[in-house]
Amino acid sequence: MPNISNRAQHMPPSPVRKLVPFALKAKQKGIKVYHLNIGQPDIETPETALDALKNIDLKVLEYALSEGNIEYRKALTEYYHSLGFEDLTPDNFIVTNGGSEALNFAISTLCDDGDEVIIPEPYYANYNGFTSTFNVNVVAVPSTIDTGFALPPIEEFEKKITDKTRAIIICNPGNPTGYLYTREELQKLADIAVKHDIVIISDEVYREYVYDGKQQISMFAFPELSENCIIIDSESKRYSMCGVRIGCLITRSKKIHDAAMLFAQARLSPVLLGQIAATAAHQNDGAYIRAVREEYTHRRNVLVDLLNAIPGVICPKPKGAFYCVAELPVDDTEKFAQWLLETYSNHGETIMVAPAGGFYSNPELGKKQVRIAYVLKEEDLKRSVAILKDALEKYKLEFNL
Repeated sequence: MPNISNRAQHMPPSPVRKLVPFALKAKQKGIKVYHLNIGQPDIETPETALDALKNIDLKVLEYALSEGNIEYRKALTEYYHSLGFEDLTPDNFIVTNGGSEALNFAISTLCDDGDEVIIPEPYYANYNGFTSTFNVNVVAVPSTIDTGFALPPIEEFEKKITDKTRAIIICNPGNPTGYLYTREELQKLADIAVKHDIVIISDEVYREYVYDGKQQISMFAFPELSENCIIIDSESKRYSMCGVRIGCLITRSKKIHDAAMLFAQARLSPVLLGQIAATAAHQNDGAYIRAVREEYTHRRNVLVDLLNAIPGVICPKPKGAFYCVAELPVDDTEKFAQWLLETYSNHGETIMVAPAGGFYSNPELGKKQVRIAYVLKEEDLKRSVAILKDALEKYKLEFNL
């Protein structure tokens, strides 16, 4: 038998996907499963993107440039100019196979074995996988549900900084919490990055989807970070085109850019067809973004209000993205989520949620929490919450809680 690497053995499972086998078995038994566990929107992809794919007039599907084709990087540059960052040029962008590869490039560019990145938690679970791949240690700074998962006190970050610290990673607005950082919070992070000469890696893939008249503040808005900032972006959630696998790494630092390009060249090329679709999606997209934002606002309001009406459930109202973290009156959401798929059904239906333990460095902190994605239409969200309410009552009876 071949040996399996220590790296593979220590690779953490995805809290979003590891319950998939139980969901498949439930479906094989004829049970309908409402997927609240994964950020796959049911929103339609823009017609411009679909038409661009349907009407490709190429004789050869060749390699794209390692940094991304110029047509797409020009589209990205114009998009960032519209956000107010007019100093950016196509040379600031490295196109990647999804935001995931951009994060891999950022971590591998900045960190060696045993180095550290600081992340406020709960955080996007795959940050664990990205860092584990490169033997980089996550140093977590916990936020709490009672503050709506606001940025922890900056003094807590200061305490965690060592000579091994290379970056602070944030997601704004946040996955899994939907929290939207304020300018004041981001300024504190910028100050500490400059003070200690570390990099802020800001994952901004949900930038468009903020609510209640709020506005997302990019880390690019802090000029003092010109050499200390990497932005991670993606088209997956912006245009509901997760399958095209197109994202980008953006930095004003030529030193970081040139180092990251070595990794881009080593993997040869980002997806050609994805770049064609993404370039088209950026054309006249204002009406699309506004309509989708309005739809997510409505879904958020429906879901969160219904969740908070269930006795014992606590769910802060997120200001962005399309996720919320809810605390449930159960002993263990891992056990509860599996029970929902293995044992429980309501008129032949059940729900799939993501236990929040996997979004923490210490799973105990999320033991009673779940992440729920409001990527389903209103009637499905209402039905899902009705199922959850009934399931919680039956779970308490079955396990004497």
